[in-house]
Formats: sequence, structure tokens, C-alpha cells
Amino acid sequence: MSHKIVSKSKLSENVFTAEIEASLIAQAGKPGQFVVISINSEYSERIPLTIADADPEKGTIRLIWQRVGKTTAELADMKAGEKIANVVGPLGKPTHLKNFGTVVCVGGGIGNAPLLPIAKALKKAGNKIISILGARSKDLLILEDEFTPISNELIVTTDDGSYGRKALVTEPLKELCQRDQKPDQAFVIGPAIMMKYCCEVTKQFNVPTQVSLNTIMVDATGMCGGCRVEIEGKPKFVCVDGPEFDGHKVNFDLMMKRLDAYKDQEKKAYEQYKKHRCKIGLA
Repeated sequence: MSHKIVSKSKLSENVFTAEIEASLIAQAGKPGQFVVISINSEYSERIPLTIADADPEKGTIRLIWQRVGKTTAELADMKAGEKIANVVGPLGKPTHLKNFGTVVCVGGGIGNAPLLPIAKALKKAGNKIISILGARSKDLLILEDEFTPISNELIVTTDDGSYGRKALVTEPLKELCQRDQKPDQAFVIGPAIMMKYCCEVTKQFNVPTQVSLNTIMVDATGMCGGCRVEIEGKPKFVCVDGPEFDGHKVNFDLMMKRLDAYKDQEKKAYEQYKKHRCKIGLA
């Protein structure tokens, strides 16, 4: 069964959002879960993408992705009305939701996308939401307008100071943890290095912290082991045991080494795809 792209738009230079027909997933999906897509059923790579939103009545889910490799580039080049061969899900364990009290939600770059449905659900559960959104520059910041109505307090940082506060997200996070009433819970999603340093901050102040890990996946059923991470010294699989884990227990250094394992092959595949697009006049 193929899945039609109902609508598609650009959020920033290389970040896109699309509404996809997937009625069963729209009905069953919960915050924190993801899907695995393959564009062509015969030979396409399988990639995991978070369910950024769902509309059970329309039977659609919203996906947000960054153009960084061959498959994400292929998806970015597709148009509304075209069809994706396979969308499998919902996968992974949903976010544990309750009224923690005050929750700080920290997003970095494309991490703002998987963070959004979690922040919305936490707000609905009665939490006070403090959002910290980081980006390299103003042009690369996404979803600020969607975080604004659900945030009791919103802090924006950019690496170059072109918008909001010139700082890394760890700086305002530390300040929040130093308040007389520190956050009761933190959720952090973004690049692995960002999550690592955010967790080092929250650990100093004993603020429980959940992270959502975006690792290499193949079958997304726990069989291949491609998404293996080390949690408190024990192996876990992001696709079935996660994607969310206690950030204070994640071996981020090992995870980053595994993420870098196929960088050369990813780059080569992306360059070949771009050359092919140029050759057929679609670049």
C-alpha cells in the first residue's frame, strides 16, 4: 500500500515538512513514536522519521526531515500528489506522560521537530512548559511559531547571534537549573553532542532528563542491531527499547562513534544522487 503526499512545504533551507496519508498510523501513533519509510519498495533505503503530528480524522501524519543524505534528498525532491512506497509504524515506545510540574524542553536544530509533539502532550497533561530552541542561525530555526502557544516561557538561541540570544542551549538550561525552583523534568532532543552536554548540565543539578536518540536503523524490529546503544553499561536497541532513554545513563561517546561509521558511504551516495539529478536536468 503506497502513501500519498497530501501537502509539502519548506521550513528552512534544508528542512521540509509533509502531510502523508497513513490512516492506521494516524489513529494509533503517540508522542515520541516514529515511522520507517522507504520511497521505492524495490530498492530504497529505509529511514526512521518521527511522527511530528497526526490527524486521525483526515488519516494523515506529519513528517519533518532535513536534507542530509540520499533518501532525505529524494523525499525533499518529491511533490504533493506523489506516493511513498512504504510507511511502517508506529514504532518505538511512546513518551511517558504525566504532570511532572515544570518541564524544560530543549531542542536543537532538526530536534525541534520530534520535540514538538512531546511538548504539546506535556502541556496537555498540565505541565508548565519552558522551551529552549537552538539553531546555528535565524534562517535555520524551525517551529518557533508552534512552540510559542504551548510554552509558558520560550528562549531562543543562535550560535551566531542572528536571532534571539547568542548562546548554546546549555547556557540558558544551566540558568534554569540554578533557579530557586529548578525544573522538575527535562526533555532534550537534538544532535548527539548537544544532548550529551545538556545531560551533563542537568546531571549536576539532579534534574531527571529524557533524550530521544536518532541512530542508524535498518529493520527497526530489534533484529539487526544497527541501532544498538549503551545504557548504563548495558546494550539496548533504540528501535524497540527507545527511542527515549534516561539521558544520564546514555554512553554518548560510543553512540557518536557508531553514528560516524558510515559517513563516507552516506556522502558518496548523496553525491551520486545529486550528479544523477543534474544529468537528467532536475537539479
